[in-house]
Formats: sequence, structure tokens, C-alpha cells
Amino acid sequence: MSKTQLTRLSIKNAEFYGYHGAKQEEHTLGGRYQIDLDMYYDAKLAIEKDQVQYAVNYENALYCIEEVISDDSYNLIETIAFDILKFLMDRTPQIEKATIRVRKLNAPISRPVSYVEAEHTLTRSACNSENE
Repeated sequence: MSKTQLTRLSIKNAEFYGYHGAKQEEHTLGGRYQIDLDMYYDAKLAIEKDQVQYAVNYENALYCIEEVISDDSYNLIETIAFDILKFLMDRTPQIEKATIRVRKLNAPISRPVSYVEAEHTLTRSACNSENE
């Protein structure tokens, strides 16, 4: 039995502006967010043919992030992370697994911190079992 080798395609420090948070002023004023996204897929055909149409489109992944982060207003970055991954997995069937890190920069808390971050991983098998 042969195992599928997965390639990781990563986006690092993509920046977005959104109106999310548990405090009302965050929904009014908004804030900066950074996203890291690791997408795992079988890239064998893309590598063999060296053709973009066989690869995961990272511009599409950025579009998925933008759609979620600029659409609804969320209270939790955990929910943002999960919704981005669900949207991405629904639109990109060749992704087998993805991990996202959503960082809220300048979080309005009483201690100085660089950021607050939520990380979530979703696998294709988990997506399929939810749909059944």
C-alpha cells in the first residue's frame, strides 16, 4: 500500500482589517489581524507537470480569508479561524489538511502584548464526517 505524500503550502503574516471582538469599540473601530495558513495537499501532479492548474491556488486561499474576515462580525478569533478553514476546505477539494493561526494585533487588554493568537487545524476527514 502506498502512502500519499502531502506538500505544505504556506501563507505567512497576511494582514487584514476587521471589526471583531468581545468589546463594542472593537466592532466600531476595528483592528488589524495577521493570518498564517498552512495547506497540505497531494502536489504530485502539480510537481510532475509544473502547471499551476494542478496546484492549490493560494490567491484563492487569500480570497477565502478576506471573505470571512471582512464579512460578519465575530466575538472570538477562534470562530474566525474555524470559519475560514471551513470556507477554504469547501472551496478547495484538493486540500487534505489545513492549519490556520489568526493573530489579533493590538488587542485591547490591560497588559502590553504583541498579539493574541488562535490556532485551528481541520482535516478533510473531519469535514466529511460533519457533512454526513
